Amino acid sequence: MTNPTDKLIELVNVTAGYGKNIVLRNVNLTINTNDFIGIIGPNGGGKTTLIKLLIGQLKPFTGEVIYHTKGNGSLIGYLPQASQIDKNFPISVREVVLSGLLEKKGIFGGYSRQQKSVALDLMKQVGIANLQNKSIGQLSGGQLQRALLCRALISDPQVLILDEPNTYVDSNFEGELYEMLRKLNERMAIVMVSHDLGTITSYVKTIACVNGTLFYHQSNQITNEQLAAYNCPIQIIAHGPVPHTVLLDHGKENQHNHNH
Repeated sequence: MTNPTDKLIELVNVTAGYGKNIVLRNVNLTINTNDFIGIIGPNGGGKTTLIKLLIGQLKPFTGEVIYHTKGNGSLIGYLPQASQIDKNFPISVREVVLSGLLEKKGIFGGYSRQQKSVALDLMKQVGIANLQNKSIGQLSGGQLQRALLCRALISDPQVLILDEPNTYVDSNFEGELYEMLRKLNERMAIVMVSHDLGTITSYVKTIACVNGTLFYHQSNQITNEQLAAYNCPIQIIAHGPVPHTVLLDHGKENQHNHNH
């Protein structure tokens, strides 16, 4: 049993959406200190809405989101999808990374030598120290993703939330990224939205399927039958000797019971 003090974020009976449109109903989820949760689900199922609730960008219609902060680090580090970033904004890579400390800046706005040193260390770890003075408009998608990861980590958060981190990452960084997350998970909880169930199952500890509501699955191995039971039509990419994809649609699950 985890000690109650291990809780970092709780969603309790949360129903949420936009205007009069309900996207998620009766969601219950607790994020504890050593969790590594993979969030899966179809497009439009509510994954983005869940992230907005977790990071406090969206208030629930009913229910509550409870934050348990501990220590000095910030509670949440957030890695948005790279497509959400305006690459025309005139800001350097180093400034992007340091902007993750905005809450911690002194009243006159400078960053301390130690903060700049942490930023440089992070950029070295992900291989972009040589790009620190470049403007973000000059970066590839993978390089921008690395800069945004540093930005999410610089405040030493207790929960790292990643939205589709493998969408823009070049393949040679993808393995490094997941290994880095595995190490980070020793000191922070991680919540990762992904469409690639095949890859994330080797890294995450538990899985939540989001499709209008949330089904929490206590292990990282999830079968087609369980996905069908959760009413979660999602692409399963099998990385076997013959890679193949199984597409599950509502009401058609039974067609996929034959062996591939």
